[in-house]
Amino acid sequence: MAVIYTDAFLDQKTGIAKFNTVITKLNGEFQKIKDDLTQQQTRAQTLETEITKLREAPEGTPIDQKSLQAKIDQLEQLKKDIQRKGEDAQASYNKRRQELFAPLQDELGKALEAFAKARGINVIIDAAQVPLLYASESIDITRAFITDFNTKNPVTAATTATPPR
Repeated sequence: MAVIYTDAFLDQKTGIAKFNTVITKLNGEFQKIKDDLTQQQTRAQTLETEITKLREAPEGTPIDQKSLQAKIDQLEQLKKDIQRKGEDAQASYNKRRQELFAPLQDELGKALEAFAKARGINVIIDAAQVPLLYASESIDITRAFITDFNTKNPVTAATTATPPR
């Protein structure tokens, strides 16, 4: 029996190198959408500030009600656009994440099975998923598996290249 902490696979420095490659690729594909949403949020904050200043103007200061209402309408529409775009982006991100990670998860599963068989391990418990009260360090195979996987599956230019769109 052995214990593994799969959450360690995601560590940028000491984890599975292919995870970092895939997550970098995924984030790169969605950077433009993220930047667009950030710009829209900044614009919404600017509009909110302008509206607040108009509403809190000293008494007796003339306020152009049409201009104020136009800003309020613009802000409401912008908030709706941000929400919709954010929801669409999240759904697209989750779908693409699944597409990119599914093959790597399959590869890891096969590698972990081969690793266990080669070492006579009959059971591996993922301590990141199952609470353990105690496990001796001698049965923790996390570091050994990560080292073994990274050695046998180096990140190459082919695995880091982004396919043309």
